Formats: sequence, C-alpha cells, structure tokens
Amino acid sequence: MAFNSLRDGGNAELLIVSARTSGAQKDTDGITLFAVPANADGIHVRAYPTVDGQQAAEIRFDEVAVDAAAVLGEPGNGFAALDAAIEDATLAVSAEAVGIMQVMAEKTVEYSKNRMQFGVPIGSFQALQHRMVDMFTDCEQSYSLLLWATMQAAQDGEDARRAISSIKYQVGTAGRKVGQEAVQIHGGMGVSWDVDIAHYFKRLTVIDQILGNADWHLDRLAG
Repeated sequence: MAFNSLRDGGNAELLIVSARTSGAQKDTDGITLFAVPANADGIHVRAYPTVDGQQAAEIRFDEVAVDAAAVLGEPGNGFAALDAAIEDATLAVSAEAVGIMQVMAEKTVEYSKNRMQFGVPIGSFQALQHRMVDMFTDCEQSYSLLLWATMQAAQDGEDARRAISSIKYQVGTAGRKVGQEAVQIHGGMGVSWDVDIAHYFKRLTVIDQILGNADWHLDRLAG
C-alpha cells in the first residue's frame, strides 16, 4: 500500500495512518487511526520536490505491524477526527490562497504603475485597468467567503461544511483567474524565477489540486 503526494512526508517522524478495521467500504464506523513511527520496519519513504517548491513524499507500507499502543482514540471511531482534520486543513490552505491572490493583485497594480510602454505607464491603459478591477473583485469576493467559512467553522455551524467547500471552489476558480491575469500583465517576467509572481502562481495551482479541487467541491455543494 502506498500514499502519494504527502506534503512534507519526507520530514515526518510520526505518521497518522487511517485504516478500516471493521465495517463496509463506505461506512463511517470502523475507521481506526494509528500513530506509526516513520522509521518503523516496512515503511519506505521517497521524498521529491513539487512544482511550487515544496516537498512531498511517496510513503509505501509493506506488511507494517503495530501493537495496540499505536491506536489513537477508540478503535473504529476515528472517522470524525479524520474528517475534522481534513476540513480544517482545507480551510487553512484556502486562507493561504486568498492571501496569495491579494498579494498578486497588489503587485500587479504596482507593476502597472512602473512599467512604461509608448511613453506612459501601462496602468493608464483602460483595458488593463478593467482586468485589474476584475482581479480586485475576485479577491474581495474570496475574502468575504473566507470570513464566512471561518466563522462557520469556529462556531461549528450547520453550514460549516458548505462554507468550506464554497471557499475552496472560489480559490480554485477565481485564484486561477487572478494568477493568470497577474502573469499576463507582467508579461514574460511573470513566468521568470526572478519575479515572485511566478512562484505565487505555482503555489495557487497546487492549492487547487490538494484536498479536493474546484470541481470536487462543486460536486459536494451540489450534493
């Protein structure tokens, strides 16, 4: 059994592993959490860099054995804790994405004031002004959704799950648009290693793919 793309998995000393110990495949009961040392016999870790400059790992389990002391909580009742951790992580990366979007929009506006073309700043071109206004609008909408999702999660509200999926969908779609506009307005510099816009864009791209992409969360909202 192998787990792929575990962020920072190559640096982990302790792995929290979920496994079905009873029940049918789709039952929420019967999921047990185990705390397994990363250097345990049968665990093989292969770390590799990701497109956004982070590190992930492929972790393979070959007949790994643990004793009862490795069980976290009550056997068979680990789903609620696992589900809550995934929701919190989804909200956290969405907040990171909103911050990245805001920084990219601000840096793009600043760049448009300094980049000269035909003897004037490119920010004076009405077409680019409209595009940057759209970027600002996407950022504000995303920030509002983030506040709603954060309040719902903090209060354990009835709409918490829906709010978290809403903000994850928003940063997946609006984030892509803001990132593409920032790169295009910066021109060739927008994809160079020397300008941080390229690094922010790569991070936004990765965030969209982890913990459910925009399409997955849209399906969850529809369901």
